[in-house]
Amino acid sequence: MALWATSCSSSEKLFLASSAATRRRMGSRRRDLVHVGMTDPAEMETISIAYKEGDRERPKWADETPFSRLVEALISFKPFYSLLKLGARQVLISTAERNNIPWREMTKEILESDVYKELNTIQNTSLQYPDYYLSPFHAYDEGNLSWLAAAEAEVATMSMTRRAIPYAPSNEEATQEMRGNWVQAIKQHHMKHSGNVTIQNIVDIGCSVGVSTRFLADEFPSAKVTGLDLSPYFLSVAQYKEKKRPPRKNPIRWIHAAGENTGLPSKSFDLVSFSYVFHECPERAIIALVNEAFRLLRPGGTLAITDQAPKSKILQELSPALFTLMKSTEPFLNEYYLTDLEERLREAGFVNMKTLLTDPRHMTMTATVPHQHV
Repeated sequence: MALWATSCSSSEKLFLASSAATRRRMGSRRRDLVHVGMTDPAEMETISIAYKEGDRERPKWADETPFSRLVEALISFKPFYSLLKLGARQVLISTAERNNIPWREMTKEILESDVYKELNTIQNTSLQYPDYYLSPFHAYDEGNLSWLAAAEAEVATMSMTRRAIPYAPSNEEATQEMRGNWVQAIKQHHMKHSGNVTIQNIVDIGCSVGVSTRFLADEFPSAKVTGLDLSPYFLSVAQYKEKKRPPRKNPIRWIHAAGENTGLPSKSFDLVSFSYVFHECPERAIIALVNEAFRLLRPGGTLAITDQAPKSKILQELSPALFTLMKSTEPFLNEYYLTDLEERLREAGFVNMKTLLTDPRHMTMTATVPHQHV
């Protein structure tokens, strides 16, 4: 599995930064595999990282082909679907266990904690859930609206990270590569296109249990960060886990709301982030989310979307068994892959669209609200 290229086109290159302190912390790790977020531009040193793109715009298994329709028909057959979702779940669990990620222990720790007390403080009982959100996701019949899904969300994210970056020497370094590349792409885009607008307010829409939200809060410690999600169970876990860590100068605010209609003030954020959200949405929801992000951002503000990369060579070459398993737990995956995301952003009013592979399976797309936006 060749993931690094010695030479590549400019579209394949991602320019990232690493600090001398980080290189010392990584010890003997190869210099060209170090990628972490930087906060001090004076310390930045640019290195070139390349991930392999496939030959197509998207995987063949996502196109409207007879084979794709056959897979969809198999998934819709309930007895077979039940087997598939168990298989998909087992892939994540076995990946975690092979990489010393304590899936069962971490899940048990949440389920046997006082996390349930957070629900009353965070749940918006009058919230009407979009119809698509009530679909089964990730082998859970209740989708994201269950305590089990919330308890397993972080460990499942860790497992997903290891599946994306299996060559990393440790789980920590896999996370640093995935999240570090993502946040560095955000910083570089914002520095280039914002017109010196400081990132003071961030909203992480579809924040789940707060993994991406906490990363953003760590990377932008002077900013006020909001995590917003449709699942009160996920948000309860996010709030519970945040309370276990040392207090921040700017505490994270957690909001139970729909990303398409957040209720937050217009032009009140410098960064709107969606992490691994769009592949769980039909195209109509993606369009609504993009339009809401445009409303929320100030002129010069940055939109950042990280998700599965249609051009990823690895995803384009998935075996039929693996992509069938993946599609069985992601009911809107085909719609995501068939959506022209850059065009949807352009229609909403965004400019300066940029898409980069930020790990072997995922891309980060960034865009800007025009400075003359009124």
